[in-house]
Amino acid sequence: MNNDMMEKEEIFSKVLRAGRRTYFFDVRATKADDYYLTITESKKFTNDDGSFHYKKHKIYIYKEDFSEFKDILSEMTDYIINEKGDEVISERHQKDFKKEYDDDTSKVTEPELKTPESFTDIDFDDI
Repeated sequence: MNNDMMEKEEIFSKVLRAGRRTYFFDVRATKADDYYLTITESKKFTNDDGSFHYKKHKIYIYKEDFSEFKDILSEMTDYIINEKGDEVISERHQKDFKKEYDDDTSKVTEPELKTPESFTDIDFDDI
């Protein structure tokens, strides 16, 4: 029985490693021996002691939804590329950019440089 389960786990798999995230694409079998797709995002977190833990999120995509899923995914990715190009616009780069030109541009005011991270220390008990 275990051998059957092992084989079913590995019908067809691909892995996409993307920095701290890894995406697993797996073809799996239903009880009726039809196939469906799971996409698992695994994100690596570093614990304070230097060890790691992973958070995983999984979505299931079934045959009857493939066509629409592909269409919407294509539409969304095309929209992003058309609107913003395919170069990554990084908040990190923007901050560095602003800091570099701080002296030249007296118009850049302090609140504009604040990022949402700056506000995460608010103690809601005080509000």
